[in-house]
Amino acid sequence: MSTNKILLSALAGGVVNFLLGGLIYGVLLTDFANSFPELSTETVAAITRTPMIMWAIALSCLLYALLLAIIFGRWANVSTFAGGAMGGVLIGFLIALSMNLSMYSMWKVVNLTGALADSLIAAVMAAITGGVVGWVLGYKKEG
Repeated sequence: MSTNKILLSALAGGVVNFLLGGLIYGVLLTDFANSFPELSTETVAAITRTPMIMWAIALSCLLYALLLAIIFGRWANVSTFAGGAMGGVLIGFLIALSMNLSMYSMWKVVNLTGALADSLIAAVMAAITGGVVGWVLGYKKEG
């Protein structure tokens, strides 16, 4: 797979991942974190950056999509939305579960329910992001 195609698919996947994060965490689940007693208003205020560093979030999304694009394009030969979604869900869930369990083991503000829920949310985001990456990798210009 060409480097240009991998970079283009990473860009598309990164944009999708960024938008999904904003929609899911910023709109749909804003009250979810507030349902955990570990996260009092004071705790959330103490650990949350306001304003968030948007360039770092965007770069994180791009790097995540680049990881998927390299795996799919160089090693796994994924070139469809379905193939990318299947690979994305597995990779995304395992990465998120690993990180969330690590945070649960060390931080009092992370409970097991939140860690597992976040891992499932991340898996859904990774499935959609991976699907877009796979689709772009397989897209052929007609003509």
